[in-house]
Amino acid sequence: MLVRRMGYFSPSLSIKTSPFFSLLTKTPFPFHHLRPIHFFKPIHTKSPQTHLFSMNRKTHFTTSAAFLQESTNTKTLSSRSAKKARRDAPESVLRHQLDQCSKRGDLQEAIRLYEEAKLNNITLNVHHYNVLLYLCSSGSGTEGFGIEKGFQIFKQMGVNGVAPNEATFTSAARLAVAKQDPEMAFDLVKKMKSFGVPPKLRSYGPALFGFCEKGMADKAYEVDVHMGESGVVAEEAELSALLKVSSFSKKADKVYEMMHRLRASVRQVCEETAGVVEDWFNSEFAAEVGLQDWDVRKVKEGVVKGGGGWHGQGWLGKGNWTVVRAEMDSSGACRSCGEKLVCIDIDPKETENFANSLVKLACEREVKANFVQFQDWLQKHGPFDAVVDGANVGLITQRNFNFSQLRSVVNKLRQMSESKKLPLVILHKNRTTGGPAQHPNNKKLLESWKKAGALYATPHGSNDDWYWLYAAVSSKGLLLTNDEMRDHLFQLLGTSFFPRWKEKHQIRMTASRDDGLKLHMPPPYSIVIQESEQGCWHVPTLTGDDLEIPRQWLCATRKKALHSLFRRNGESNH
Repeated sequence: MLVRRMGYFSPSLSIKTSPFFSLLTKTPFPFHHLRPIHFFKPIHTKSPQTHLFSMNRKTHFTTSAAFLQESTNTKTLSSRSAKKARRDAPESVLRHQLDQCSKRGDLQEAIRLYEEAKLNNITLNVHHYNVLLYLCSSGSGTEGFGIEKGFQIFKQMGVNGVAPNEATFTSAARLAVAKQDPEMAFDLVKKMKSFGVPPKLRSYGPALFGFCEKGMADKAYEVDVHMGESGVVAEEAELSALLKVSSFSKKADKVYEMMHRLRASVRQVCEETAGVVEDWFNSEFAAEVGLQDWDVRKVKEGVVKGGGGWHGQGWLGKGNWTVVRAEMDSSGACRSCGEKLVCIDIDPKETENFANSLVKLACEREVKANFVQFQDWLQKHGPFDAVVDGANVGLITQRNFNFSQLRSVVNKLRQMSESKKLPLVILHKNRTTGGPAQHPNNKKLLESWKKAGALYATPHGSNDDWYWLYAAVSSKGLLLTNDEMRDHLFQLLGTSFFPRWKEKHQIRMTASRDDGLKLHMPPPYSIVIQESEQGCWHVPTLTGDDLEIPRQWLCATRKKALHSLFRRNGESNH
């Protein structure tokens, strides 16, 4: 019997025929340069079988048991020996040493180990090369030394016929940008597909940021288009860089496009991006750009079509922009310009899809029968106007679970509800049976909620979070919790819908001796970049919004827009 193993070889050890040489010199090369070759290894049969039929039954079982025990012991020793051999192999030792260099950022020692490995003819794999390239491209050592060594190692990797992966290309692209060559970095990304390696967002970063830093806007847009074709979505850092280079290059339409892409994917911007937006509005060129007279009907149609909060018709008005940091009042009106922000509706179909994805994830991570049972219970007793994360409310500002606090919150929510229906309280089973739950008053309270179909005790070993989130989403109701829902569980949801849903549905709570319990309702407006029908812009930042400090917004307005706004407000007052 033969076992076939597959490897790769390079027909020539010459650098000039290496695919990596082609990458670095920007000349095309065929993918079939690395082609498979097959090796064959014979596997010998076992030793002749022992004849057991001549033995009596007792001897047979004794012999068999001894044989099995000996075989098991031999396999265990063999497995341990194999593991030790693998661990002590030169390649494994080198890998461990290089990983330690990576943790310390020690390029010099990594290069010493690499040179020593070459002298000792130790075979390097893709992981070894990637660690070396990462250290060379990360600026851990002397800048020029790292770049030079990185390219030497990259070439050697090709000479040795080691197939690259995404991390290899990304590090090589960083090396290219380090030597001020974003064009080479972009060529490397474009060659990835010929190796069957799908690029990631980080793969594009060196080329995109490299072009942006050099002010090469058109080349940066090429990278952006290539990203889209590869199914890679730009995030805030990339969009901010594109916005900056567009502003620098006086490409007003591109600035407008990037503002709306930020609105769609980022919503609230970090301080660095806010600074880029401010610089645009404060520039002389921004003052010259825009329609003096615009079609009001088209703008209104754009707002309706876009779901509110933007129209997409381009810059409106002319003249200098007034740019300030502002706050919104409780109704959503800007304290600086008076413009009232809008609440952007959520598509009901999106809510339904989100609820379905929650069920799928919950059933994968919970006992499926338990969660299905909860769905059936919810179908019978729901929907609810509000859902309460009982553990979060009962423990806020408390060491021990406080049922009195929970009862007070439930009563407040019931009074606020139009239907006057009790909210659904989600508590873990332990909370409903042990500790403070044994107190007569608390027992009575829990029993009353249970009879009213307003209490659900999640089973042992379950995660309450799935239950209260699904209940609130499927009921299309409010959710009372101070949990910011940023941990790994909520990262699994991986959708832009979740932050929008939270914004419109999450109630938060503060408790103090002076003010008692205070509920903070969702804002009556959407916390997202908004473009008004008069041409005003409001950009939410990440500064503030911790219940005590109001969120800071960038407010950008023009004189004509302000006059139009004041006139409209005056008419509405009359």
